Amino acid sequence: MIHHVIRKKIAALFQTSRNRPAGFIWSILLAMGIVAFSGCSGGGNGGKIRLVDEHATATTRILYINLRHLQGKALMFGHQATLEYGYYWTQKDILPGEHRSDVKDVAGSFPAVYGFDVASVVNLSWAEDERQRAIERQLAFDRGIFGRGGVITYEWHMPHPVDNSSFYNTTPVVHRIIPGGDLHDVLRLSLDHAAEYFHRLDGIPILFRPWHEHNGDWFWWCKGSTSEEDFIALWRFTIDYLKHEKQVHNLIYVYSPDRSRMDIDDFETGYMWGYPGDEYVDVFGLDNYWDAGHPGNTASPEEQSVIFRKSLEYLVKLADARGKIAALTETGSEKLPDPRWFTDVILDAVLYNEHTRRISWFLVWRNANHVVENRDHYYAPFPGHPAARNFIEFRNHPYVWFEDELPCLYQKIL
Repeated sequence: MIHHVIRKKIAALFQTSRNRPAGFIWSILLAMGIVAFSGCSGGGNGGKIRLVDEHATATTRILYINLRHLQGKALMFGHQATLEYGYYWTQKDILPGEHRSDVKDVAGSFPAVYGFDVASVVNLSWAEDERQRAIERQLAFDRGIFGRGGVITYEWHMPHPVDNSSFYNTTPVVHRIIPGGDLHDVLRLSLDHAAEYFHRLDGIPILFRPWHEHNGDWFWWCKGSTSEEDFIALWRFTIDYLKHEKQVHNLIYVYSPDRSRMDIDDFETGYMWGYPGDEYVDVFGLDNYWDAGHPGNTASPEEQSVIFRKSLEYLVKLADARGKIAALTETGSEKLPDPRWFTDVILDAVLYNEHTRRISWFLVWRNANHVVENRDHYYAPFPGHPAARNFIEFRNHPYVWFEDELPCLYQKIL
C-alpha cells in the first residue's frame, strides 16, 4: 500500500509542480520521508514537550509531537461521523463489523481524521444497557481507526443540563453547573461517563474539543448565554476533573471558537474571548464555515477567499506564538454547490503562504442520511455527486493526506 501511495504522489507531483516549485520540493522530501518512516514497529519515549496533561501517555505525546512536526508539510483531511452513516446508507445496509464511508466510496480511502461526538456515548437519560450498546459500537469504530493509523477527534454537543433537552436550548445554565452551582453534580456525572469511555479506549489518543464555538450564541455554553468568567471556569474544571480526578491521560485538548462572530480585522480579540490560558489548551482550532461559501455571507466569493486566507494566517500566527498546533477544526459547504470547492476554496487557501500551510488538518461536517433525516445535509461528496471528480483531484494532490497515506503517527517520532 505504501509503495502504491508513493507512486501516486510522485505522479501527481510531476503533474502539478510546474507552478509550485516550493511545494514540489517539499513534497519530494515528504515522499522520501514516507519511505523512511512508513513502518510502525519500534517505539519512542514521547520526547520533551509540554502538553496540558503533564502525565499524558507516551502514545498521546508521540501523536502530538508528530502533528507538530508535520505542520507545513502536509494537510490531513477529516470528516465528521464518516463511519456512522452516509447519504445513501446506514448501519443496517452493511455487514456487522464492516466499516464504510462516503469518503472511501468516492476517494478509495477513509479520511485521515475522524470526527465523533461524545454525546454518542454519554446521555444521562439512557438506561444502562442502552449506554453499554452505544459504547461497544463506538469502541469498534475507534479501535478500527487506531488500528489503521487514523486520527480521532471528539467534540461534545452536551444536552441542556436542566432537562436533557437540546444543546440548542440557550437558557443560561453555565453558572449553575460550574463549582458552587446547584447543578454541578450533573456536569460531574456527565464527565464521569465521558471518562469511563476514554478509559475504555485503552490509551488510544483523542483530540478532545469541548465547548466548541463558545463565542457564538447558539449553544447553552455560548457567549450569548454565559459570562466569560463562567465559561473559563467551565473549561478549566472540565480539563482538571478529567486529568486529576478521573486520571484520563489520552486526551489532547483543542480550543475552537467560531469565525462568524469575529471581526477579521481584530481577529485576536475575538478569538481569545473565553480563552482559558495556555496551560489548558494544546491546539488552536477554528470553526469556519462563514468564509467558505456559507449562504448567509453576502460577500463575493473573491472577498470570502481573501478573508478565509486571513483567518487561517491569523490563526497560525496565534498558535505559533504560543507553541501550539493550528487546525481548521470545522468547515464545509452544505450540499457542495461549488463542484470545485475542495481544490479552489480549501486547498488554495491552505497553500496560500508559509503561514496558512501550517494548518495541520481540516474537518468537514457530516453526511446526513437522506432517507432518515429527509433533507440534503452533507459536506463530503458521495458517488455520483458533481463534486466527486474534484474530490478525487483534491485527494491526489501531493500536499493532502487521507488515511492510507499517513505515516505511523503513534509509535515513533517522525
